[in-house]
Amino acid sequence: MALKFRLKSKEEIPAGLESHYVERDGVWILDAEGVVEKAKLDEFRTTNVAVLKERDDLKKRFEGIDPDEFRRLVEEKRRLEEAQQVKAGEVDKVVEARLKAVRADWEKQFNAVTAERDTLNARLTTIQIDQAVVTEATKRGLRPTAIPDITSRARVTFRLVNGVPQALEADGQTVRMGKDGVTPMTLAEWIDAQVSDAPHLFESNAGGGATGNGSGGVGNRFVRNPFRKETWNLTEQMKLQKSDPQMAQRLKAAA
Repeated sequence: MALKFRLKSKEEIPAGLESHYVERDGVWILDAEGVVEKAKLDEFRTTNVAVLKERDDLKKRFEGIDPDEFRRLVEEKRRLEEAQQVKAGEVDKVVEARLKAVRADWEKQFNAVTAERDTLNARLTTIQIDQAVVTEATKRGLRPTAIPDITSRARVTFRLVNGVPQALEADGQTVRMGKDGVTPMTLAEWIDAQVSDAPHLFESNAGGGATGNGSGGVGNRFVRNPFRKETWNLTEQMKLQKSDPQMAQRLKAAA
């Protein structure tokens, strides 16, 4: 029996295959590498067909036209018009027209260079944020298949400021504060929040099944977070602080 890629509810998952599905945006998706949803594939094919048709239409429209000859004719027309203006004593108009053409060409080139620069800066920013997020999230046991998901989430929150990812509020301007309410939120704090809020993006504890909202993660290990309100446990807090202070600190920050 072929497995369905998308299911509307957990009850539709075949018995014994629950671990192969993850919940995303209210539906259950098959957690498999290299799988593309049919709707996305159809959309990609439709777009390709449209682009190819547009290309063929353009080729037919300009079929038989020599670009070099066309430019030569345009230049010849301009020279004839200028010669007529000079004979009529309109030298100022000729100079003004030439300056206008040079200025328009310069602005066109400047805008093209500026657009290319902005595009490259945006791509560089995206790459740097993606790398930083994946590196930090991998320490918490990020699933390889969850990389597109977590980088997409990060791009909404982070901007590159002086070469460092900076978390911002929804307005894209206000700096988002960390747990202490004073210093800006760090990338590590944001990842800790994702471990709690979106545990399906991270590997589960070996043999322990998927972690719930009361979980916290450090490296590839996941335990129930005794610092969270829902799973508050003073005894476990004391044990963690004694046996693994760093883990205790991270779980406390993620609570």
